[in-house]
Amino acid sequence: MSTQTVTIGINGMHCGGCASKVSAALLKLDGVDTAEVSPQSGTAVITGSAIPAEDTLRGAIASAGDYTLTRVEKATPDTRSEASDQQHHAVAEDQPKESLYPLFLIVGFITGVTLLVAYATGDWSVEPIMRHFMAGFFIVFSFFKFLDPPGFVSAYRGYDLVARKIPAWGWAYPFVELGLGVAYLLAWAPVVTNSVTLVLMLVGAAGVLKALLDKRAIRCACLGTALNLPMTKVTLVEDLTMASMAAAMLGLMLTA
Repeated sequence: MSTQTVTIGINGMHCGGCASKVSAALLKLDGVDTAEVSPQSGTAVITGSAIPAEDTLRGAIASAGDYTLTRVEKATPDTRSEASDQQHHAVAEDQPKESLYPLFLIVGFITGVTLLVAYATGDWSVEPIMRHFMAGFFIVFSFFKFLDPPGFVSAYRGYDLVARKIPAWGWAYPFVELGLGVAYLLAWAPVVTNSVTLVLMLVGAAGVLKALLDKRAIRCACLGTALNLPMTKVTLVEDLTMASMAAAMLGLMLTA
């Protein structure tokens, strides 16, 4: 089944929060797979197997808040390219390279606390260091997702392979992440915990890789919507690093 692409104009959006609300409303519609919303250009690029009728789109947008549909235009290859360029330009203005600084800062703090715990306990073994780091990673990252669950679900569904097919997974993900953090902290069922983490991170990495290969300018949902992070190769490295650590811990347990 072929994929359709439509660009629509929307009045009333002023910030990322507005974009998240509109995106969430559009993604609820049958036939809509992705909705890249830009408050800067006042547009949304929608892709799906069967784009809903204009009245349906207008109703969904109105249900998200004080927003109005202004136009609907099917994208030819040329207009799709222009829309993508507008989206990329808008995101580039809103998400400069230094916007990754909060991510590096948070990971740096988690690393620092992990090393302080190793120093305080005198245990510099690889396994507890990785376990404490992963505990901090999952707990802190889940915290940011809980600040704005609807916004996170909207952004996450834009690229995660599972959440796009099963919307409920987006709502469950922060709880799964928090549960993994607690499990690592308590060293509970390490084989199960690391196995779940390995699968979770590899599936996440697959979704991120697809988004990067498609060259879609979308928001990274790893820290929810509280911090405006662009989707970059850093996100892919983050997922693969966590998967590698889970695999390494499984290997250590199997060889012990």
